[in-house]
Amino acid sequence: MVFDSEAAFEEAVIDGLKSYGWDDAGGVLHYPTEQDLIDNWASILYENNKHRDCLNNVPLTPTEMQQIIEQVVAKRTPVAINELINGKEIVIKRDNPDDKLHEGRDVALKIFHRDEIAGGSSRYQIAQQPVFPSKSKLGHDRRGDLMLLINGMPLFHLELKKSGVPVSEAAGQIRKYAHEGVFTRLFSLVQIFVAMTPEETKYFANPGPDGTFNEKFQFHWANFNNEPVNHWLDVVKLLLSIPMAHQLIGYYTVADDSDGVLKVMRSYQYFAASRISDRVTKIDRDKLWGAKGLKGGYVWHTTGSGKTMTSFKCAQLIANSKDADKVVFLVDRIELGTQSLEQYRSFASATEAVQQTESTDVLKAKLKSSDPSDTLIVTSIQKMGNIDEDAMSAADLEAIRKKRMVFIVDECHRSTFGKNMETIRRVFPSAVLFGFTGTPIHEENRKKLSTTTDVFGDELHRYSIADGIRDGNVLGFDTYPVATYPEFDLRQAVALDEAKARSIEEVMGDPRRERVYYQVMDMPMAPYENDRGERCHGIESMVAESQYGTAGQAEVTEHQRQVVADILKHWPTLSRMGKFHAVFATHSIPEAIDYYHLFKEQDKLPLSVTVLVDPSIDNEQERIDKALIKQDALEEIIGDYNERYGKEFTLGTWPAFKTDVSNRLAHKRPYLGIEKKPEERLDILIVVDQMLTGFDSKWINALYLDKILRYEMIIQAFSRTNRLFNENEKPFGVIRYYRRPHTMRKYIEEAISLYSGDKPFGLFVPKLRENLLALNSVFDEISSVFHDGGVEGFLHLPENGAAKAKFAKLFREFDLLVEAAKVQGFTWDESDYDFPVGEDVVEELAAAISDVMENVGAELVENREIISVRFDETDYLTLAQRYKELPAGEGRERGGADIPYDISGYLMDIDTTKIDQDYMNANFSKWLKQLDLEGADAAATEAALAALHKTFATLSQEEQKYANLFIHDVQSGDVFVDSTKTFRDYITEYQRHAQDERIARAGDFLGVNVAQLAELLAAGPDEEGLNEFGRFDKLMDTVDLARAREYLSALEGASIPAFKVKMRADSLLRRFILEGGFDL
Repeated sequence: MVFDSEAAFEEAVIDGLKSYGWDDAGGVLHYPTEQDLIDNWASILYENNKHRDCLNNVPLTPTEMQQIIEQVVAKRTPVAINELINGKEIVIKRDNPDDKLHEGRDVALKIFHRDEIAGGSSRYQIAQQPVFPSKSKLGHDRRGDLMLLINGMPLFHLELKKSGVPVSEAAGQIRKYAHEGVFTRLFSLVQIFVAMTPEETKYFANPGPDGTFNEKFQFHWANFNNEPVNHWLDVVKLLLSIPMAHQLIGYYTVADDSDGVLKVMRSYQYFAASRISDRVTKIDRDKLWGAKGLKGGYVWHTTGSGKTMTSFKCAQLIANSKDADKVVFLVDRIELGTQSLEQYRSFASATEAVQQTESTDVLKAKLKSSDPSDTLIVTSIQKMGNIDEDAMSAADLEAIRKKRMVFIVDECHRSTFGKNMETIRRVFPSAVLFGFTGTPIHEENRKKLSTTTDVFGDELHRYSIADGIRDGNVLGFDTYPVATYPEFDLRQAVALDEAKARSIEEVMGDPRRERVYYQVMDMPMAPYENDRGERCHGIESMVAESQYGTAGQAEVTEHQRQVVADILKHWPTLSRMGKFHAVFATHSIPEAIDYYHLFKEQDKLPLSVTVLVDPSIDNEQERIDKALIKQDALEEIIGDYNERYGKEFTLGTWPAFKTDVSNRLAHKRPYLGIEKKPEERLDILIVVDQMLTGFDSKWINALYLDKILRYEMIIQAFSRTNRLFNENEKPFGVIRYYRRPHTMRKYIEEAISLYSGDKPFGLFVPKLRENLLALNSVFDEISSVFHDGGVEGFLHLPENGAAKAKFAKLFREFDLLVEAAKVQGFTWDESDYDFPVGEDVVEELAAAISDVMENVGAELVENREIISVRFDETDYLTLAQRYKELPAGEGRERGGADIPYDISGYLMDIDTTKIDQDYMNANFSKWLKQLDLEGADAAATEAALAALHKTFATLSQEEQKYANLFIHDVQSGDVFVDSTKTFRDYITEYQRHAQDERIARAGDFLGVNVAQLAELLAAGPDEEGLNEFGRFDKLMDTVDLARAREYLSALEGASIPAFKVKMRADSLLRRFILEGGFDL
């Protein structure tokens, strides 16, 4: 159903909410003030706490309610308020003399219980159009759309927009309310914001007074299969209904102490946590502990989707339900255990303890303990594997085995197939295991004859990498196979080798050799399956490792030199001149050392590079390589690192060295802010297997790969590059792979097929060709918007509000495409790009898409497709200037219709002064010469002026106004042109003069202090910072009310009452300053 008015939509949402649990007997609260809601809360608190041991049947006084409000205000942040709400009670000192039993004493009032859902004392109310009091005496009160109250507390705020208006408008309204200070006092209890239109809904946690509204953390709800739920009534039913809304507050928000940010779980996290919790409840209810073959199950959630938070919620739900005695979170490495422990503790409430295990002995003690505070334990799988029957007394072992124990295994694809896991299963036979992984082991890549299902049981929930990319939770990949040897040369070398010949001449005339030679020349480059389903070698499989580089060779190979040359060639573009970092994964430790030395030899583009390897028991290749490496090679690496960064690491402190490298790459303490310190940054980290799993940094945007990976390792390694950053600067993760590129391409396809959940679309981003075609298409659309609006040359914005809205949307898309294309090789210096087209498709393409190609600026020339870009940098910067002018308007058409300007803050910062000022000035000089020329041809003078006018499109609307004014003054002889000044100098001079006149008129009409007004205007404050340090109040104190009344009365054509003068002057001056000054 389409809603053409917000009021009708609001009524429909209320009816929907009432149908799904928000049906309090008292009915909807219409237009309540803050005091009305406080009184409502007091009434509910009384009803829920009136028993003898609490309020003793005596109502709360206003001063007692004030105590509660003061406690809420003192908490201030959503994190602290969430802990208050879920703390169940709030304590006040009774001051009602009618309560003889408790007067002067503390009483604890129950305010919320996460388990009293749709029952007990819980009340669910709707507040329609709540009134938000103005923070300024002269301002107007505001009205929200809907608030949802649980037990009288406003915990949800809903902002609604009618059909056809983007949901970003509703989210923007919430953001505006927050900046105006609406969500304070009672309204600071709001935990969840909901921005809703009939067609789309986003929900997000309250960021609080110190937080920022980040679009990346505004979520769509989805069903169990991760299909987005958009219809408003479905959202009401699945997300905002009771019991779901109650559970969202009680269980599925996380008050994260590590960053002070309240987090709300996404739909896939909810489904995973609830499935595991429900499974344990069923096991306990049916008394299945210790049942033979009992398995928990596993959760397949892609890397970067917040598995730690999900696993914590699982552990918390199980612990709170008392369905298990111990919940043990197992991680694969000790350092990951420390990280997980810190995260778990930051997620836990003040009443929840998360235990660490400094040693195996401490772990044993925690497992034996019956103390409730020892329920949640974080430890490494290595420590748990050290507990065996021989190391414990029979009594201790029996005591532990009697406990109902749940293990939650992190990254279970790599930690579960070794000796430690076997020990855990043997020592704790009745424990239930749950696994979390982004890359489960399937039949295709089973380890030790076991799949993830074999070890853990059924898949409980899936959120694949394709889901994550679609939802914008992780980035897609831009992959490039790079051949370091020409394909024909490589193929022929293998064919000659197989034919036992040294040249083609030796082959010809020998039937056996010819047969072998041509058979090999016709083989695919990558491994393939024959007609019988047998896996066969491809050409690349027959190339010796020594062709690429091995430990036994004294000299580096041509392949290795080509790899380094390719990295250096693309480094400035891919890294955005060193802003981002890369991981370079090599085949072996000796080759990692070789590459390190090759980078050290570079003088033209010296990069900061280091090597991180860690020979260990679970990496056979690195262990073998270790024996081949002289100690001095690793000492050289550490020494260079120490010299570059002023450190003192040694081989003996290798773990500390690794931590330092990790923190430097991630810009974590002590390296916060090193993006502004190039000398502190690390450009490339060379590894063998280290850091390819479990390491997260949004500052890594590229992976260079000179090794062969399969299945889960491909997804894990690629995922190092796809953490979210500003999408304009990091649109995707870049992968360049060199060794056996055809083989790796096939392996990548197999991995994607296995781990995309049968939804591979979107994993690989469009290539440069596709992006250039899209850019031409979007540019044509933008041109049509301006042309249809009667604007040529993008000289100014169209007048029509809908056209502006269309342009806002299109330019965001255009800019994203430009930034993506830049990373892929697009530059402003080139307008034509050619791409090879296979001979087998040339005729088909030419016949089928000739018209289409012409429309997008492409043509076929000698088996190559030429794409001509239809715009240049001046066009781009001109459009960016027009985009920056969008917010200056009201954002609404006359009559109040919503104009959905979807404005990006990043795009507001594009430097449009980069436009070629010399070019503008040169055209100005040409025009002046034409004017000075005696007997000058009028047509030539007009043409010179037209050329100058064309450059005006790159100016703002205000600058264009003064440029034209200056031109007219030159034409009329009212100005003498100083040859030392540029055209831009004159524009600036005219602007400054006009601003001085505006300020002077404000002084004349309002009597305001012009010096103070000029200073405040120059500061360019926004609405929030206008009265910083009381500066606007001080300015208002200088207003001459008599002069202001005279001016304002004349302006409105009627005498203004004296008591309204200051309010009108305040409003006018605010607008004057916030809009940068205008003519009075």
